[in-house]
Amino acid sequence: MGSPIETLIRETVTRGIEALAAHNRKRMPRHANPFLTGIHAPMTEERTLTELPVTGTIPAGLNGRYLRIGPNPIAPDPASYHWFTGDGMVHGLAIADGRALWYRNRWIRSNAVARARGVVPAPGPRHVFDTVNTNVVDIGGRTFALVEAGSYPVELGETLDDQRYNPFDGSLKGSFSAHPHRDPKTGEQHAICYEGRDPGTIRHVVVDAAGRVIREEPVAVKHGPMIHDCALTDRFVIILDLPVTFSMKALVAGHGFPYRWNPAHPARVGLLPRHGGQDDIIWCPVAPGYAFHVANAHDADDGSVILDLCVYDTMFGDGAQGPDARSRGLERWTIDPAGRMVAIRTLDAAPQEFPRPDERFFGRPSRHVWSLALPADPANRFIGATALYAHDLVTGERQVHDFGPNRHPGEFVFVPETPDSPEGHGWLIGFVIDMASETTDLVILDARRFSEPPVAGIRLPHRVPPGFHGNWIAGGSTP
Repeated sequence: MGSPIETLIRETVTRGIEALAAHNRKRMPRHANPFLTGIHAPMTEERTLTELPVTGTIPAGLNGRYLRIGPNPIAPDPASYHWFTGDGMVHGLAIADGRALWYRNRWIRSNAVARARGVVPAPGPRHVFDTVNTNVVDIGGRTFALVEAGSYPVELGETLDDQRYNPFDGSLKGSFSAHPHRDPKTGEQHAICYEGRDPGTIRHVVVDAAGRVIREEPVAVKHGPMIHDCALTDRFVIILDLPVTFSMKALVAGHGFPYRWNPAHPARVGLLPRHGGQDDIIWCPVAPGYAFHVANAHDADDGSVILDLCVYDTMFGDGAQGPDARSRGLERWTIDPAGRMVAIRTLDAAPQEFPRPDERFFGRPSRHVWSLALPADPANRFIGATALYAHDLVTGERQVHDFGPNRHPGEFVFVPETPDSPEGHGWLIGFVIDMASETTDLVILDARRFSEPPVAGIRLPHRVPPGFHGNWIAGGSTP
């Protein structure tokens, strides 16, 4: 921690930069923004719907809530708006005993959202900023909405109306991550966290099974890398230090999202021993590229580390208002700690994103990965394909589930049939937008019969804009 004088200087400089950025933002050219129109057009109201129509049969024992979050800006400036910065909105659908009990969508009540809607902001402490829009997860038996690079998590009540900014009951000192990963063996959540105002430091944060932070280990870095995800094995936490970094130029120019592709930043993968410090990290250079999301990782018998992830050649060129590069598909990176090398093998070259495993096997050898097909042309703005993929990592087989013309899925999450079912025995759940009718279905697929028609669908009479991440939260069913 710096001295009071250092803190004052830093805060003064920050205020000056923010003022200059605000001035330049007003001067940016006016134009349409593809992440505010068409499939991405935001909802304009909060809704509560009950006893929703069901097609097919909801599987027995599937009792809980599907929650999905994403950006839903109230009053965006099209010139400076970036998809990743929109006001957060959570969509929830509760299922019990074969019935779809309710659907609710609720904005995260940040200070800006509360002012715009004339409501009371969610209570609790703020940190850096308070827009939360990227993931919604169960940690320690409670539901939290998450974002990276700044805000504390927001704890959500069962019906999404109760909201509170909560740094894990005061145990979290800095920012958190949009992608913590639960260790199935310990119940701990591991995350790699960063803050835009501290480009020289990232942190390995561990939250115990009860939902309290037990480790915030700093790691020195350069240029302020955007580290969206991480991975876990029995031995290591895997750090992806890749060439998308903080851009002062973009910030001062008025762009809402100040991260850009930086070819001067060496791409590398860090193997951090789970209880080690920065001097213990094994850094391994890797060919330039960027990855938002990992599928899984594990320690191999020969001492190497296996990492499966979706990769792009570049990301966030000048002027990008969302993901702007073609996916190079699902890859396997074999990391050699002794030789400090990374070998890259393409598992499937088709453009794809949002890879999800059976989370009970995270950090262990696993067979199944499910992912979202992406349009081949990045100009389609990320969402726009009509299919999901199922990968068998043992046989190399890829199955396709195509929802048909004008029907666009988002990320699907795997839910095991029972807690001790074999890997891949269960259901895949996610939203599918029908652009022809401007409606949305919560679709349930049988993962063992992936290419067959859904076992159930729950119809919403409106379009749910594409968001980021969703999860199934078992239990609870308030009407």
